[in-house]
Amino acid sequence: MVPYGYFNDSTMLLVLPGLLFALWAQFHVQSVFRRYQNVQSSRGFTAAQVAVSMLKENGITDIAVERVPGTLSDHYDPRTHTLRLSEGVYGSSSLAALGVAAHEVGHVLQHHDEYIPLKLRSAFVPVAQVGSYAAVPLFFLGLFMSWESLLWIGIGVFTAVVLFYLITLPVEYNASSRAIASLEAGGYLTYEEARPARKVLNAAGLTYVAAALQAALQLLRLLALSGGHRRRD
Repeated sequence: MVPYGYFNDSTMLLVLPGLLFALWAQFHVQSVFRRYQNVQSSRGFTAAQVAVSMLKENGITDIAVERVPGTLSDHYDPRTHTLRLSEGVYGSSSLAALGVAAHEVGHVLQHHDEYIPLKLRSAFVPVAQVGSYAAVPLFFLGLFMSWESLLWIGIGVFTAVVLFYLITLPVEYNASSRAIASLEAGGYLTYEEARPARKVLNAAGLTYVAAALQAALQLLRLLALSGGHRRRD
C-alpha cells in the first residue's frame, strides 16, 4: 500500500513559484507581442522579406522561408534547412513580427557559425525529449517500490532535462542579440523602432527563463522527496 503522505507532501510548494512565474511569462509575452503587432515599421519590410534579406546578407542561400499555421509557432528546422514563420508574422511589417523573424534568422546564423551552446543543446535534445516524459514516472516508481537505483536513475535523467533548459538560455538570448544587431545594421528598423522589437524578444526570453526555473525547482523537489524517503528507511 502506498503511504498517504506521498500524495500529501509539502514539497509541492517548491514548484509553485516556477508555475506562477511561467504563467505570468506566457501572459507577458502574448501581451507585449499583441501591443507591438499593431505598430508598423516605418520602412515597410515584411517579416518574410527581412528574413530572406538577412540570410542573403550573410551569404546563406540554402534556407527556405515558409509560412506555417499557428500563433508564435515560428522556428528554424536545421534538419530541413527551413525557417518557418507563423501566419501572424510572415506577411506582417509590424515591429513585433520583424523582431520574431530576425530572432529565427539568429538561430540560422548560430547553426551556420557552429555556435557551441547550440551544438550542446542539440546533443541534449534526445535525452531531454525522453526525460521530460520518463524521468518523473521512473522516480516515483522507484520511490513507491523502495527501489533506490531506479529512483536515482529518474533523478539523473531529469538532471539532463534541467541542463537542456539551462543551455537553452544562452542560445535564445544570443539569437535575440544577433536579431537586434542585424535589424539595426541592415536598416530594417530605425534606432527608435529597435527598442520595441527588443522588448518583444526580451519578453519571449522570459518564457525560457521560466521553463528553466520550473525544471530546476522540480529537480529540487525530487531531491527533497528522495531525502525524505531515506530518512523513513
